[in-house]
Amino acid sequence: MAKITKRMQASLEAVPAQAVTVKEAIAAILQQPATKFDESVDVAIKLGVDPRHADQMVRGSIALPNGTGKTVRVAVFAKGVKAEEATAAGADIVGAEDLVEKVQDGFMDFDRVVATPDMMAQVGRLGRVLGPRGLMPNPKLGTVTMDVTKAVSAIKAGQIEVRVDKAGVIHAPVGRRSFDAVKLIENIESLLGELNRMKPASAKGRYMQRMSISSTMGAGVRVDETSL
Repeated sequence: MAKITKRMQASLEAVPAQAVTVKEAIAAILQQPATKFDESVDVAIKLGVDPRHADQMVRGSIALPNGTGKTVRVAVFAKGVKAEEATAAGADIVGAEDLVEKVQDGFMDFDRVVATPDMMAQVGRLGRVLGPRGLMPNPKLGTVTMDVTKAVSAIKAGQIEVRVDKAGVIHAPVGRRSFDAVKLIENIESLLGELNRMKPASAKGRYMQRMSISSTMGAGVRVDETSL
């Protein structure tokens, strides 16, 4: 059995014995010992859905009011004027067929991908590369669009993509340890509000069943689902 470090022991001691409100959970997270790097604060939410059924899939883009605190590198597949607009909006990598070839050769130095509709025939060839990493552009997520300025700006401002996994769980970043409690709570409340809006009509029973919040190296804190 692995020995518990003093830092982890202190983290566990800061965790309430019972499920608490989001506000109390964030307070407990911020009381845990900090590391030398700015940890991500993440949530895991078990939803009352069966993602094996298409009509119960929960997936979408959510704009967090205070961003995630992470610098996101955005790649845009576009030509001509749209390529120029993407660059002006702050895209880190912009290209057309040349970028498709570069990615096929192994280039993956980006976190999110946007493409104009006219580029999707070429980008579609990258499905085996981008798909498993959750990077394939999708019109439902607003990442296949002619409005590349809006898409890039939203991503840079802190928009995240969420998708329920096979177990019915949503995992999402909601900020960094360096954020104050108010900003973290605002981001979580925004996330919860949008997830409620995405609730499938066919979902039965309690929708948000369990939730926990944790930092990268810290102990998880259970949130009382009745408070959500």
